[in-house]
Amino acid sequence: MKLTTYTDFGLRTLMYLATLPERELTSVAQVSRLYDISRNHLVKVVNQLAREGYIHAVRGKNGGIRLAQTPSDINIGQVIRALENNLNGIDCGSPACHLVPACRLRDALKLAMEAFLQVMEGYTLADMVGNREELMIIFSQLELQADQSPS
Repeated sequence: MKLTTYTDFGLRTLMYLATLPERELTSVAQVSRLYDISRNHLVKVVNQLAREGYIHAVRGKNGGIRLAQTPSDINIGQVIRALENNLNGIDCGSPACHLVPACRLRDALKLAMEAFLQVMEGYTLADMVGNREELMIIFSQLELQADQSPS
């Protein structure tokens, strides 16, 4: 199952936040630089993660974002369900498909998507960052690269 870029950015943001010391804030700009992704797009993702209760956003001069829950309380399958806008596996209405009345593919793909989500619900954010030290090395390297690249 292919996740949208939106969900991918959301999961990557959560993984980065989970490697930071507890309650440490970072900025959306920092995360977007780290992953070399659009800040404007990431703001939308972060806003939804905050609405869903996964991220705590602090406004103001010393503001930023951090996890709102412990990594072991953040279920990956539930995050995917919250961020994905089409969990049917296929979009039968764009363009309109003439096979809809007799189609069995849609039901098969819906079952496959549900199986995928059930597997992902067996994982937490803590599972995804169980190799925290390795991830921190990678993030440090990415930060160095971002600092050296022209903005």
